[in-house]
Amino acid sequence: MNTVYESIISGLAEAVDDAESKEKKLTRRVVSIVPVKEYEAEQIKRIRKSTGMSQKVFASYMGVSDKTVEAWEAGTNHPSGAASRLLSMMEMDEHLVDDFPFVKTTTN
Repeated sequence: MNTVYESIISGLAEAVDDAESKEKKLTRRVVSIVPVKEYEAEQIKRIRKSTGMSQKVFASYMGVSDKTVEAWEAGTNHPSGAASRLLSMMEMDEHLVDDFPFVKTTTN
């Protein structure tokens, strides 16, 4: 336990020294997050059709109800949060739905 305490104190002392120094020695990272894209009805429909999915299958893939996808494509509602991120990923990578097959289809 004493070594954990000493390690924490040593790290804090190093951070204080770096903050007070004119020459910064510690590595700093800046994290930038791209804002969530807002999608219009036609964009959503285009993405869905590019996957070859029906609204029902697309809704299952997105983790939302059929009615939600209908509302998105009618323009009465818009995806947000995780749904928008997933749409962005689908837009960037045409093989995403093949690489991450959350919905499986079989041929009889």
